[in-house]
Amino acid sequence: MNPTPSTPPPQIIRTIRKLIVEVVDARDLLPKDGQGSSSPYVIADFDGQRKRTSTKSRDLNPVWNEVLEFIADPKTMEAEELEIEVFNDKKMGNGSGSGRKNHFLGRVKLYGSQFWKKGNEGLIYLPLEKKSVFSWIRGEIGLKIYYFDEQIEEQKPDEAPPEKEVETKKTTDEYRISPDIPAPTEIAQEIAQPPVIVQLDQQLSPDDSFTSVQTEPQFPPEVRKMQTGGIGSTERVRVLRRPNGDFTPRVITSRFTGDTERIRAYDLVEPMQYLFIRIVNARGLSANESPYVKIRTGNHFVNSKPASYRPGEPSGNPEWHQVFALGQNRPDSGTDTLEISVWDRPTGKFIGGVCFDLSDVPLRDPPDSPLAPQWYRLEGSDDHQFRKISGDIQLSVWIGTQADDAFPESWSSDAPDVSYTRSKVYQSPKLWYLRVTVIEAQDLHIASNGPSTMTPDVRVKAQLGFQSVRTRRGAMNNHSSSFFWHEDLFLVAGEPLEDQLILLVEDRTSKEVTLSGHVSVSLSSVEQRLDERHVAAKWFPLDGGVGSYCGRIHLRLCLEGGYHVLDEAAHVCSDFRPTAKQLWKPAIGVLELGILGCRGLLPMKMKGGGKGSTDAYCIAKYGKKWVRTKTILDSFDPRWNEQYTWQVYDPCTVLTIGVFDNWRMFCDVAEEKTDCPIGKVRIRVSTLESNKVYTNSYPLVLLRSGVKKMGEIEFAVRFACPSLLPDTCAAYGQPMLPRMHYLRPLAVAQQEALRGAATQMVAAWLKRSEPPVGHEVVSYMLDADSQTWSMRKSKANWFRIMAVLSWAVGLAKWVDDIRRWRNSVTTMLVHVLYLVLVWYPDLIVPTLFLYVFLIGVWYYRFRPKVPASMDIRLSQAETVNPDELDEEFDTMPSTRPAEIVRMRYDRLRTLAARVQTVLGDLATQGERVQALVSWRDPRATRLFIAVCLAVALVLYVVPPKMVAVALGFYFLRHPMFRDPMPPASLNFFRRLPSLSDRLL
Repeated sequence: MNPTPSTPPPQIIRTIRKLIVEVVDARDLLPKDGQGSSSPYVIADFDGQRKRTSTKSRDLNPVWNEVLEFIADPKTMEAEELEIEVFNDKKMGNGSGSGRKNHFLGRVKLYGSQFWKKGNEGLIYLPLEKKSVFSWIRGEIGLKIYYFDEQIEEQKPDEAPPEKEVETKKTTDEYRISPDIPAPTEIAQEIAQPPVIVQLDQQLSPDDSFTSVQTEPQFPPEVRKMQTGGIGSTERVRVLRRPNGDFTPRVITSRFTGDTERIRAYDLVEPMQYLFIRIVNARGLSANESPYVKIRTGNHFVNSKPASYRPGEPSGNPEWHQVFALGQNRPDSGTDTLEISVWDRPTGKFIGGVCFDLSDVPLRDPPDSPLAPQWYRLEGSDDHQFRKISGDIQLSVWIGTQADDAFPESWSSDAPDVSYTRSKVYQSPKLWYLRVTVIEAQDLHIASNGPSTMTPDVRVKAQLGFQSVRTRRGAMNNHSSSFFWHEDLFLVAGEPLEDQLILLVEDRTSKEVTLSGHVSVSLSSVEQRLDERHVAAKWFPLDGGVGSYCGRIHLRLCLEGGYHVLDEAAHVCSDFRPTAKQLWKPAIGVLELGILGCRGLLPMKMKGGGKGSTDAYCIAKYGKKWVRTKTILDSFDPRWNEQYTWQVYDPCTVLTIGVFDNWRMFCDVAEEKTDCPIGKVRIRVSTLESNKVYTNSYPLVLLRSGVKKMGEIEFAVRFACPSLLPDTCAAYGQPMLPRMHYLRPLAVAQQEALRGAATQMVAAWLKRSEPPVGHEVVSYMLDADSQTWSMRKSKANWFRIMAVLSWAVGLAKWVDDIRRWRNSVTTMLVHVLYLVLVWYPDLIVPTLFLYVFLIGVWYYRFRPKVPASMDIRLSQAETVNPDELDEEFDTMPSTRPAEIVRMRYDRLRTLAARVQTVLGDLATQGERVQALVSWRDPRATRLFIAVCLAVALVLYVVPPKMVAVALGFYFLRHPMFRDPMPPASLNFFRRLPSLSDRLL
């Protein structure tokens, strides 16, 4: 048998980009060697690659003509920086100089957008720049810079089944809820495999295939495609696993963040190039019913919406006014053309088209003005050469990034047909507190429904939209038959002030409530005030429903602009400004957030065929401004690379970032689905150092059936403000809430009720936006349920108290060790220190502050390097009981069976009994202190005041320093001189009476 010849390994062709920097010469350099000359050489640095030219000895006009070659990434080349520095070689030798030790002669900085393709390059002379203000530089350098793509052969890896193409449009029928994943209102059940973190390794050619390695069918593949430059760009990824219980944030590195040399609009995120096509209108088309536009380039194929017509315009002049943003094609895609064609929708007839060469498309970099649309003649193709083509189309084509102002409203290639996937910026409505002061009511028609001796129970009910509040029982004046209240009712009003305030006068004397009259007041007529100035009260006639006079009511109405309307929990509030803009103080800085993306998200829904899927988007909220990123369809590693800014008025505020799975994009008119939360992160602005970029990855954690890591979110944040700005430092000494909160404060329970109303109003406002932000999203971001009962939160707060008091426990233990003479040397030193402080009491306060200063300096080395966010251990989420979690997320009122509710009620009674005992013990100690001089125990009071008289006489005779030394030494005496029984003073205090024996 002849041996089978070995098959050579298959080869693939991969394209790489080479950047060529040709250093030609330099002119008029500065002499640096002390002899009127210099020996210059050049160092070029590009993307971490450093190359060096030879040294030209004693020449102020050197000529090199040397070529330096670098490897560039086509996707990121435009964002990279090329730095060219010229130095004087002290040793005057070839290749022996060092850039750090030799004299600096100047530098030049260029960016990838300034590079030319091979064949278009030319010799340019650039003036040498200074490195610092004190540098003395002159001269210029001549350079030729260009790039070209080169194909190389590589061994192809083992074949693997190709991945299916990513679908750009999904319908409701393609998705279903997995039997292992609950409805959108709940969270996916636990998946045994831990989440993965994906990191960029290297670029692949289009012939490379991917293998999905899964240990469970619902878990994301370990190797998958990533969206970096747009649809269709594939990269090889490397999987790094972190322990499933690792919930600590980590620092990530990115060469696109913190660019301090060149400030760009999107300097915190990776620039992503898009091909923008703005379709405006057409003219002179042949008669058709509903024309639309097809756009084809590379592996992108999208359709426009049907055209519209202006009234009176000819049928051949359709309008679209639509912008498309297509991810840039890979350099090796083999397609360099853009085809734009017009078709008739009902008949499928070709009307005409235009073809563009992508190499001629201009690049727009904001703040450049938008590219003006132009008219192009429609042409026919080879298949339609015998048809008559007529008409023009108006459009513009350019290349830009996500910083382009047309990007938020464009139809992205990630999801071209779904409006629910757009990125958007929202503003919360302007909210006011409406103060309704009910003073008096007269001439009421009160029916005698009860006994004649019973005083009528008349109350006033105020209604504003879904809000309703009621006064207490009114006091009746028997002489004038009037009712008095003098009570303030608070409601939340939102702009535009178009609602009606309705006040109902109710007679609740009998079981059946009787309406005695009502009045309706328009909010637009209510006076607005910014401070405590007096607002005049008015009489309003009551309407009985039939037009008859039913009495009148005396009211004082005003919209309070001096309060801050809370819609967030107080401990995570992002804004404390009052409603009235006239009371706002200047901003102290700018908060910048770059949302990079997520890693290792878990599947939130099941696609047709049993494949897990997640359509994630991110929402960030700070102050009144909400931002929403676009939705990345069917990706466990979405990359948004969107950047937003907020004005900061108070550094002690919190930025909230949440990630959600989009379900609304699949709902129809008959049903409404809710988006599922994946997790959120909070960052306190005051924990950020000024003008420093923090690029970190934070775990996304959900707490439903147990603590579960849903993935990680990566973002960059920067608080840009002057480090020593007086306003920033002064903010720490100012009241947190506006002035009116302290002059006329609101009760805590009243604030919480108003916060619930404000949250509902914000949710209703954002739900009317396009795309809408669901009520469940707003409630999750604003922590609407932060005040609900939770056994887990109670435990967490208890341990927080113990942690706060741990220093006191440690101090008491240290003092006890001193008193017991555990370490004789330390005890003797304490005696000496105590004697010095008593004899020189002026040193006590300085010593105390010096000690605190030294503690602060010592703990500087342990300062946090990463802004803190959610803490699983602090939240007691790792050891939480499943039943306690079920109780925490139960609705109000409870929907659980009676047996479970009874068990939880008994458990709550047990806990409340313990709290009751602790509160009683605290009250007892305070009452015993009061009993010292209250003569509730005459003997004890006589003894106490007698001892006080004796102490006063002794202190008048004996010097205070001697008394203090005697008391201190007595306290620190050796254990051999102590009685193990409690001292007489403590026994005396414990025997004092309290009021506990008077309780029923």
